[in-house]
Formats: sequence, structure tokens, C-alpha cells
Amino acid sequence: MFDILYTVAAFLLAISLLVAVHEFGHFWVARRLGVKILRFSIGFGKPLWKKTFGEDQTEFVIASLPLGGYVKMLDGREAEVPEAEAHRAFDRQSLRTRFAIVFAGPAFNFIFAIVAYWMMFVVGVQGVAPIIGEVKEGTPASRAGLASGQQILAIDGKPTPIWDVALEALLPAMVDRGSVKLTLKNTDGSSFTTELNLMQTTQDLEPGKLFDILGFVPWREELKSIVGRVVDDSAAAKAGLQEKDKIIGIDDHVITNWMDLVEVVSARPDQDMLLRIIRDGREMDIPVHSMSAEQDGKQVGKLGIGPFVSDANRVLYRYDFLAALKHGWNKCWSNAGLTLKMLGKIVSGEVSVKNLSGPLNIAVYAGQSANAGLARFLDFLAIVSISLGILNLLPVPVLDGGHLMFYMIEAIKGSPVSEQTELIGQQIGIAALILLMSLALYNDFVRLLN
Repeated sequence: MFDILYTVAAFLLAISLLVAVHEFGHFWVARRLGVKILRFSIGFGKPLWKKTFGEDQTEFVIASLPLGGYVKMLDGREAEVPEAEAHRAFDRQSLRTRFAIVFAGPAFNFIFAIVAYWMMFVVGVQGVAPIIGEVKEGTPASRAGLASGQQILAIDGKPTPIWDVALEALLPAMVDRGSVKLTLKNTDGSSFTTELNLMQTTQDLEPGKLFDILGFVPWREELKSIVGRVVDDSAAAKAGLQEKDKIIGIDDHVITNWMDLVEVVSARPDQDMLLRIIRDGREMDIPVHSMSAEQDGKQVGKLGIGPFVSDANRVLYRYDFLAALKHGWNKCWSNAGLTLKMLGKIVSGEVSVKNLSGPLNIAVYAGQSANAGLARFLDFLAIVSISLGILNLLPVPVLDGGHLMFYMIEAIKGSPVSEQTELIGQQIGIAALILLMSLALYNDFVRLLN
């Protein structure tokens, strides 16, 4: 229950923050250009909190449905405007002013992403060195000469200190079915460069299947049955288990690694068992009664412990103040370009629609990233902010991009499009968004079920 509440809280925090950033872009530019703001709302529906501020008595609102927000401006198309304030109405502004106000929302999402990435690089990202595990025969990886134990030092000349950076460099080639140059270090310390060619791959690019396309898996250290963490008020804590205890047996089962431990405990929910451990060089027995938890529709046993993980291949990936800003800028536009390319290939059918994600999947990642630390949560916020910026710039009526499209038509023809045209466009836009959201939610449910 706590995990669910934590995930929901992280999701609401992330969405509310990113919506606030987007709407503040509209608000700030409109105020700077002299347009009167009537309401600034985070969320839709019934107000949960409302207060007025400033000379214009602008209403600031937090509403009950957090999936969005809006800035309501003085506008003669919505209500009669007093002549004394007509010059402050949005619909009376020049084309350039209206364009700037609408464009400001997505622009602030990109600015936020750059700042988030900058902060992430300053704080530092804790990651794992990109060491190759098992390589499958007949795959791009085996044809390129990749072998278990090799470390990827660089991709197309760009250093890859952790897996996050390596995958980020590999993904464009996977999307384009292209090739990349890998610089690898062998287990004996020697290095060489090879070409990883993905032109002949035919598998669909889907979440969770990237390594299937490449033909290898990341190397994973075999986890020993050593306790690295004891959860408060758990079965293990009540039994007196401590960090660094090595579990070598459970009743008549010999335990040699963490997977053995998980297999035995999972099969025995809500049961007494006797743990044989080594503590400070001495063997001893500890009785424990396992907890019971639901997993994949069945009851499994839990002790409330986590494994000890070696720091041997863990790397802190960070930059100084100015270098972090440069890398934040580059990462924002690199990810924006990749997102646009992915959207284009989804529309053309070259990439599976299974890559679309909805609010459920975003909520899961929000909880996971928040639990993984500040740097990971900043990375998540930046990615979603970029996606929101791009989504809102799509030329779909009811989105910012739809309004900008109408303004460009107005600039070409010399007069605004008719209200009837805007109305029809909005109806088409709403239908398109409902279809897109339905598909994204379907993908979310499929991922959760799997």
C-alpha cells in the first residue's frame, strides 16, 4: 500500500510541477506583453484551493483533476470586454504577440528540461559501467566481435562511463537501423574498435527489448546471499538479522547465492524457518517467520531484506558547473530530436505503437525514479517535460501547436481563420487526442498485466 501511495505522490508532484512550468510560460510572457490574466489554474474541475493576487486580481487555482492546467486571459471572444481594457485583451493583440504567448508554454518545458539535466549532471548520476554479459550467436553483437566481459569505452567517439550514456548513444542507430563504432576494452586491458551494424535487424523496437535487437545482455554480478539491507519492522528485523550476515542455509536447503535464497523463501509464505548464517566469522542459527505478500496473483514469502551489492563497477557520472550546463543543453535537444524521430516512425509504421506511454506508465516511472534518488527523478522530469513540449507543438487543434498553425495560416492569408474552421479543427483535434490517449492507456494496461 505504501508503494502505491508513494508512486501516486511522485506522479502528482511530477505532473503538477511540469504543468505549472508550462502554464507559467504562457502566464509570464502574456503579463510581460501587457495581456490581462484572469485565472492561472493547475488542474481542471472543482477548485481545491483558490486565491487572488495582484492589481488585476488574478485567480490562482489548484483544481481537483491534476492532468493539465490553463491560463485564462481577457478575451473578447469569450465575454464582453470593457472598452477601457480592450487593449489588454488577448484577441486584440498583434499576431506576433499572440504567437509568442502561445509558444511560451512549450518553450518553458524545454528550458525546464535543460535546467533539470544541468542539476542532474551537477549532482551526479550513479550508474553501472557498461560491461557486456552473454552474447548470442548470429546477432549484430556477435558479428561485431563482442564478447562477455568487455567494457564499452566509447560509441562513435563519445565516452560511455555508464549504461545510461551507452544506451542513449545506441538508440538513434537502433531507430534508424544504422551502425555505430564501438571502442571496447577486453578483460586483459587491451582495447579495439569495431562496427556494430544494425541495418539487417528486423525486430520491432519495443520497450524492454532493446538488448534483444543488439544481441547481448549487460553483465550482472552474481549476488551473494549476503544481507545488504534490513527493512524496519520486517520478519528479518524481528528475528534479529543484520547487515553483512551471510545466509548459507534455510532448514535443509543449502544457499549459495541470492537467487537460491529468493527461490526458497518465496515458496514458503507465512511459515517458520531456520536460517543458518555466518556473522563475524561464526556460524549460527536464527529462527524466523516469513511474511506473506501478493505477487503476480499468488502469495509469496518475504523476509524484508535486500542484497549486498558491490560498488566495484559502479560509477558516479557528473560534471562541473559550466560543463554540466553544456551537457544539459545537448542532452535536451538530442532527446527532443530522438522523440520527434520516434513519433515520425510510429506514424509511418516503422516503429511499434507499443512505444507510446500513458499516465499509468508515467506514474510507475515517477515512483521508481523518485525512489532511485534526486538525479534519477530529475532525469525523469526532464524526459517528460521534453515530451510535453513536443506534444503541445504538434499541429493539432486544441493544442498550442494547433493555435500556432492557425496563426501561420493567418500570416500567409492576411486574416484570421474563421470561427467555424477553428471549431471544426478543435473537434478533429479532440477526437485525435482521445484516440491517442486510448492507445497509450491500452499499452499501459498491457505492460502492467505483463
